Amino acid sequence: MHLGVLTGGGDVPGLNAAIKSVYNAAKDQGWLREGTSDANVTGILRGWKGAVSMTRDAGGVWSDVVALDDARVRTVDRTGGTFLHTSRTRPDRIRLSDLPPSAREGADLPKAGEDRFDATSLVVRNLTELGIDCLVAIGGDDTLGYAHTLSARGFPVVGIPKTMDNDVHGTEYCLGFATAIIRAVEFINRQRTHLGSHEVVGVFRVFGRDAGFTALGTAMAISDIRCLIPEHQFDLRALCDATARDHSRSPGHYAMVLCSEGAIWKGGKLVEVGEPDAYGHRHKQNVGEALADEITRKTGLPTRAQDLAYDLRSGDPEPFDKIIANTFGTLAVELIASGKTGRMVCIANGVYAETALPDPSNPPRVVDVASEYDTERFRPRFANRFGRTIFL
Repeated sequence: MHLGVLTGGGDVPGLNAAIKSVYNAAKDQGWLREGTSDANVTGILRGWKGAVSMTRDAGGVWSDVVALDDARVRTVDRTGGTFLHTSRTRPDRIRLSDLPPSAREGADLPKAGEDRFDATSLVVRNLTELGIDCLVAIGGDDTLGYAHTLSARGFPVVGIPKTMDNDVHGTEYCLGFATAIIRAVEFINRQRTHLGSHEVVGVFRVFGRDAGFTALGTAMAISDIRCLIPEHQFDLRALCDATARDHSRSPGHYAMVLCSEGAIWKGGKLVEVGEPDAYGHRHKQNVGEALADEITRKTGLPTRAQDLAYDLRSGDPEPFDKIIANTFGTLAVELIASGKTGRMVCIANGVYAETALPDPSNPPRVVDVASEYDTERFRPRFANRFGRTIFL
């Protein structure tokens, strides 16, 4: 059995551990490269971009791939990021200029919109010619959504969910979520001395375009912070009043507000800037900065906006994410060994499980506002959690 493995979308701590786990599990299955003691696993570089652009030269050497071996994976799980690199390429909606020259010259790919082409047939051909029997795709909704498409076209794929947003359908936990929350809590708590020294309101922004799990999870660990999520448009006046009360009652004369990047107040609008990526996402105006200005204007309090976004996905993984990564990678190989593809390893009802790859036509998983979020206090709900999973 020859496995391929790739990582796509945003990087998170724990990816390297998952890749190593896939490799070790394949080796334990006895799937060894001929004439060696190394597992028969090939890493595809730069996610779906590499799957599209890989080519074979006259000597039979492939570009955009790397054969994994014991030496290469030995220490990779000790660090964050992904040593296979990543991209946000979407092969079924790819620009002509992003196709390899040979595909551009052929021009026989089906159109998928203005200056967009569906290169799925090219991906299948590349993986097949490379000799890949099954692909392990590690990513969020976008990466796994295309894995669903590839599987539907007949190529065997198994998915591992990762994203610090924790918003992949079908799983209660995605790689990177625990590390993101731990980093956010550490960063915000360190800021208390700074905020108190200057008697200001700290406004912190984290990732979460459509789902507020990262902000809400952080607020569950910080009892005196106000939290804003994309799933609920909040009352700006009520938030400003609550923030002013927090500031006046705090012995340190400061207050804190945490917002997801997609959070917005009623009647507010954040401008989207820049070119959309292959999945249609554009950067939003920084809600933290906009909200800080509004708080100052309505309360007269000084504010300081700080963006935690990329810091939370950098550095080494926390132990919990390494444990989940090691388990997910092993379970992915167990699925392949049992002949199950088109599936994703997951956590459901608090236990390890497997489910269908997420359908790209479905929106991301979101916070259940009624049961998880107090819209009047701008804080998480802790009541009535008997029988509920420990994960959000």
